[in-house]
Amino acid sequence: MKIRNAQGFALIDMIFVSGIVGLLCGIALPNLLRAKQSAGAASAIGTLRAINSAELTYALTCGSGFYAPDLPTLGTAPPGSIEPFISPDLGNAGATATKSGYLIRLEGTPYAGAPATCNGLAVGDAAQGFKAAADTTMPPYARFFGTNASGTIYEDTASLWGAMPEVDAPLSGSPLH
Repeated sequence: MKIRNAQGFALIDMIFVSGIVGLLCGIALPNLLRAKQSAGAASAIGTLRAINSAELTYALTCGSGFYAPDLPTLGTAPPGSIEPFISPDLGNAGATATKSGYLIRLEGTPYAGAPATCNGLAVGDAAQGFKAAADTTMPPYARFFGTNASGTIYEDTASLWGAMPEVDAPLSGSPLH
C-alpha cells in the first residue's frame, strides 16, 4: 500500500496566518494614518512659509512695497526672468491649490493707490496685505493653518481662512514656534 505525503498548507493553517496578518494590519493602520496626517501638516506649514517668502520677495522686487493678491500673480515670472516667485504647483493652480491633503488659498484686497507691478498687475490691483490658509481635506484630523503679512503662521482646530486678517493676529488660533 502506498502512503501519500501531504505537502502545503491545510485550511486551518491558512486561516491562522490570515488572522495574524489581519491583527497586525489593525495595529499598524491607525499609525499609518497619523503619520500621513503629520506629513501633510508639515507640507502645509512649509507651503505657507514659501508663500510668506514669495510675498516678501514680490513686495521688495516687483510690487513697489505692495503684495500679490493671489497665487497666479506669484506664479508669474517678472520680465527678464524665467523663475516665478512661487513653485508652479501653486502658481499655476488658480485661486486655490490642493497639496498633500490641504487646500491652499491666498488673497489680498486690491488697494486703489497701488502702482502697476513688474509682472503685469495693473494700477490698483496689488494689495497692502495678504492672508493665506491651509485647510485640511482629511476630516478625522483637524489641523488648520493660516498666515498673513505679519509672517507668523497660526494653527487652530477650525479653519482660519474667514477669521484671518491681512495684517494683524487672528482672533482664534495660536502661533507656531
